[in-house]
Amino acid sequence: MEALKNLDVWKRACRLSVDLYQATNNCKEYSFKDQLTRAGLSIASNIAEGYERDSVPARLQYLKVAKGSCGEVWTQLMIARSAGFMEPKACRDLECETVEISNMIWGLIKHYNNKN
Repeated sequence: MEALKNLDVWKRACRLSVDLYQATNNCKEYSFKDQLTRAGLSIASNIAEGYERDSVPARLQYLKVAKGSCGEVWTQLMIARSAGFMEPKACRDLECETVEISNMIWGLIKHYNNKN
C-alpha cells in the first residue's frame, strides 16, 4: 500500500471525492448527490483495488472501471450545473479536475498495456 500512497492520481482522486462531498453539502437533490458522491468515491477506490491485485490484467480492469467512473462524474457535474443543483464555478472546477484525473488514469492504462 505504500506505493499507492505515493501515486499522484490516487491522491488526486481521493481529494476529488472529498471535494464532491463538500460541494454537494447543501444539495437538496439527495439521490443525485448520492449518485455523484458514490461515483467519485469509486474512482479512488478502484485505483486502490487494482493496485492490490497481483496481475497486470486485473490491475487494468480496475483502472478502466476508475476511468469509467470519471466519465460518470464528469457527466453528472455537467447536469448538476445545468440543472442548478450546484454552484456553476464549483462544477466547472470539479469537471476540469475529473478530466485531468481521467487523463492520468489513461496514462497508467497505456503504461500497463505496454507491460502486458
